[in-house]
Amino acid sequence: MSDYAAARLNMVESQIRANNVTEPVLVDAFLAVPRERFVPKGMEGIAYVDEDLSLGDGRYLIEPMVLARLIQLTQVGPTDLALVIGCGTGYSCAVLARLAAAVVGVEASEALADQAVATLGELSVDNAAVVKGSLTEGYPRQAPYNVILFDGAIDEVPPAIADQLADGGRLAAVVREGPRGVERGTVFMREHGVLSGRRAFDAATPLLPGLARKPSFVFPA
Repeated sequence: MSDYAAARLNMVESQIRANNVTEPVLVDAFLAVPRERFVPKGMEGIAYVDEDLSLGDGRYLIEPMVLARLIQLTQVGPTDLALVIGCGTGYSCAVLARLAAAVVGVEASEALADQAVATLGELSVDNAAVVKGSLTEGYPRQAPYNVILFDGAIDEVPPAIADQLADGGRLAAVVREGPRGVERGTVFMREHGVLSGRRAFDAATPLLPGLARKPSFVFPA
């Protein structure tokens, strides 16, 4: 077993299974995807640590446990079409591609999007596509999506993204709440056109750029 394979197995056993991620196909996906291929050069040796890894310019590869729990919340199935917002270097797309029929990743950074496309191609992940675009607008061309995943924290779900979720679809994100900015892994479901959410676990995840809540205008006293 290579050093990376051993590190990957240790990640799954100590970080993912140990945090109530039990779906066998999801566990197998994390065992199969080489996370070290999705980090900046020189960081391969720490690819499997249980923390967010900087990709530069304020972007992060979120910690494996948080990603695994978010994906598990979506109950993604083999016929589902999935959308990833802020997919970075494409790791979350590669994991989801082993579970869903097809995955679309949206990335605002041209450099990260190019890296994601290249790495997914090198790994022959042929059911995932990454496009450069706005993280608040998503990719309506392929909507509706059965699953939407935010690969980073948000203050609220942008309306344009919510509109791209199919009826019966599931959307997962780490949502920052309240004045203290408490963050919770949350799953949203659309039923009969209505989006409702359920908090599932506490998290501490870097905020995606442009996904902070816009300050409301207050009239001066």
